[in-house]
Amino acid sequence: MKGGREALTSVFDTTCGQVRGRGATRGVVAVLGIPYAEPPFGANRFRAPRPRGSWTGVRDCVDFGPVPPQSAELPGAPRWSPDDEDVLSLNVWTPQGGNGATGRALPVLVWIHGGAYTFGSGAQPDFDGSALARAGLVVVTLNYRLGFEGFGHVPADGEDPYPPNRGLLDQVAALEWVRENIDAFGGDPDNVTVAGQSSGATSVACLMTMDGAHGLFRRAMAHSAVGPCYSPELAAHLMAKVAAAAAVPATPAGLASASPQTLVRASDAVVDGYRQDPDSGRHHWDPVLYGPVVDGSVLRADPLVALAAGTASGTDLLVCHTTQEYWLLDAVGSSAKVTGEEQLSRFAEDFGLPDSVTKGYRGLMPDASVGDVHLAVYGDLMFGEYSSRLAEAHAGAGGRTYLSRFARQRGGPDPVTYAWHCADVPFAFGNLDEESIHFLIGGPPTAADRHLSARMTAAWAGFAATGDPGWEPLGPAGGPVRTWETSDTTRAPGPALWADSAALRTLWRDVGYRPLRP
Repeated sequence: MKGGREALTSVFDTTCGQVRGRGATRGVVAVLGIPYAEPPFGANRFRAPRPRGSWTGVRDCVDFGPVPPQSAELPGAPRWSPDDEDVLSLNVWTPQGGNGATGRALPVLVWIHGGAYTFGSGAQPDFDGSALARAGLVVVTLNYRLGFEGFGHVPADGEDPYPPNRGLLDQVAALEWVRENIDAFGGDPDNVTVAGQSSGATSVACLMTMDGAHGLFRRAMAHSAVGPCYSPELAAHLMAKVAAAAAVPATPAGLASASPQTLVRASDAVVDGYRQDPDSGRHHWDPVLYGPVVDGSVLRADPLVALAAGTASGTDLLVCHTTQEYWLLDAVGSSAKVTGEEQLSRFAEDFGLPDSVTKGYRGLMPDASVGDVHLAVYGDLMFGEYSSRLAEAHAGAGGRTYLSRFARQRGGPDPVTYAWHCADVPFAFGNLDEESIHFLIGGPPTAADRHLSARMTAAWAGFAATGDPGWEPLGPAGGPVRTWETSDTTRAPGPALWADSAALRTLWRDVGYRPLRP
């Protein structure tokens, strides 16, 4: 929250002890850095999260907690220090007085941040929950283990296995904390919505299908889910490469001997090696090392398969993706450039895409550069198509499902801000005035931007409260899709492909999403 440190006045009871948050700002109290599990280091390293021990007295929770190990330094957010170990914490925003105004417990929104399972935190400025709290929600953001600490494969040590998907298990632990404690903050533990974007959205989809998360939330929101998940074989293969880069044996003892900082650096070195090697297949284009692993236990199947089987048909689902996802990744230099047809063909071959996909996009984008064709294909492969299939799989199994697309653009003629990855999040959170996100949205907000943000915030609040965001759900054969844009949207150079979504979706008909292998 903005405005510096307010008076320490708001005290709440939790199962571990009392916490004191910041004084109210514009009717909202923020309680920051509440630990929900023990530090995942020392004897707890590479283990499932352990319940937090109790404390005596009142714990001041007026600052965000330390972020998990990572090399990213994000604007406005805390940075990781190798001395930081108490990284499993969460933050709560609640209307002043909680539910005193209505006498009813408030809907709860739990937010899981994205960041390629490698960086980010619940303390990022665009995730400030104040506006949503003023809309009548109790908002929770959280930290979970990232990178190797959260998703790296650790071989079994005799009969003492190290669980995969430790980051997902941390998210479950945070949801358990919410179930046990959120009523003290005015929230309804029986009306919880779990939401996320990018890797956070895929985390949400995984949680919908996990036995360990059953009953912890009623609804789910997934913005720009990325897929597919990893196979155990790929996780083991990447672990061996990271261990080699860290110069430690690929054993539990060897990996534990490497400091978190060493494994972060080793992971970055492996990523850089893939970037520099055009013969490294899909990893050259998408050098993300970590992700949920379909291990058959913690995660039984890729969410696409599990949702289609009706695993979570009783959970309401709201899905959104942006129409030009990958333009952001290109703008920040996280993906290899494609400047010629030969590179485009190599990209498609490395991802196993039939020629009909790239040819079809070229037909829908006759005036676009080869680079724009590549970005359109890549963004839809990774985010747009996967997100749409999640929605359709859930609806096809009888789950109440809503689908939307974020198409707001801004600019002209230069620079242009596309409807790209992450741009939808500050609109839904109502944080357009946060200076650190102006790169995402193309500068300070316009009046039309504020109107769009108000509509998106209302849709989130309505869905979290009642399961209805304001438009009709999908049926087994499809249905309406809400498009988010402003009346003064500027069409940027390149495609507005989702305006012809039927033709676009047909191109992906023969492309499958299976757990990735080496």
